[in-house]
Amino acid sequence: MHAFDVLGDPVRRRILDLLADGELSSGAITAVVQEEFDISQPAVSQHLRVLRVSGFATVRPEGTRRLYAVDAAPFREVDEWLAHFRRFWDQRLDSLATELARGKRERRLTAATALMTTPISSPKEAPE
Repeated sequence: MHAFDVLGDPVRRRILDLLADGELSSGAITAVVQEEFDISQPAVSQHLRVLRVSGFATVRPEGTRRLYAVDAAPFREVDEWLAHFRRFWDQRLDSLATELARGKRERRLTAATALMTTPISSPKEAPE
């Protein structure tokens, strides 16, 4: 199965999001995914199997539990493939950063000008 076929499924992406924070038991993954996607335990197990077989996740037994973790290798392959296309958005992001900085600078200058042109009022005298 191609990496984008694996990552194209929202349930599998959610499982990978959960695993990005560290190892989780299949039971913990199943509880979250069943709650969020309203799918059965066997369906969650099938998604875990696809992630395991495709290399996106690893599993290790710990007693009666199975602990899943992300395997970074397939993500590196996806990143290498995307590198060819990165030029299409990097330039736009650089332009956006420049515009944001320009806007920030203009707001600072406007605020400083407003402060310099605002008359200073003297404190009111307290009545006797």
